[in-house]
Amino acid sequence: FTGSTEVGKKIVSAATGNLKKVSLELGGKSPNIVFADADLEAAVAGSVAAWTFNHGQCCVAGTRMFVQRSIFDEFTQAVADAAAAAKIGPGLDPTTELGPLVSQEQFDRVNGYIQQGLADGARALTGGKRWGDEGYFIEPTVFVDVEPGFSIVEEEIFGPVVAALPFDDEDDVVRAANDSIYGLAAGIWTKDVSKAHRTAAAVKAGSVWVNQYNGFDTALPFGGFKQSGWGRELGDSAIDLYTQTKSVNIAL
Repeated sequence: FTGSTEVGKKIVSAATGNLKKVSLELGGKSPNIVFADADLEAAVAGSVAAWTFNHGQCCVAGTRMFVQRSIFDEFTQAVADAAAAAKIGPGLDPTTELGPLVSQEQFDRVNGYIQQGLADGARALTGGKRWGDEGYFIEPTVFVDVEPGFSIVEEEIFGPVVAALPFDDEDDVVRAANDSIYGLAAGIWTKDVSKAHRTAAAVKAGSVWVNQYNGFDTALPFGGFKQSGWGRELGDSAIDLYTQTKSVNIAL
């Protein structure tokens, strides 16, 4: 099953009758970590794509953007500017870069999160409202001045909304990144390979992308930690779900 954590829990409950084996690829609130020593041009482009791909309707979306404090203002403004410049329009238009949300229900849900974020005291560097006067379009929205307890930081929005938070050092950002019920994916941007390995090892996520985002490979297992799911798709691990191990012991 691929879908929300809420529905995944219902499937687990339904599977208790005959102990049906299930694989669950569920929700996420993935951290995207930008260190001050990163290639900032590449990190801006990658960080925008991390939460605008499919107009934010993506389970691995990097919607918690952690930026080292020394570059926080400069970087978040650059991300906001890049997001604001993306062309919004119908999905069938080949020049469109950001399409609509999938339904009125999802539009209302995403808009509700945006309004709650503003009410909580977050500030939108860009976006924060509907785009156009018809269809389910929402402007890509970059929030700053957010706190860890805000719903826009803790809950999966499934829309083009990112919450940016500053951090000081590796230990600080690892604690913040792991402060979530989810653990599906993570991004790390740095030119320091040792720092990348340390952070990747410490972050609790099933997929970690370094100096890129959405770096999928069919040879690599894909799945989540914590409430992001059970089991793995892709790679050798995908075969395990459909395999029953049998031991046969014969006395000769």
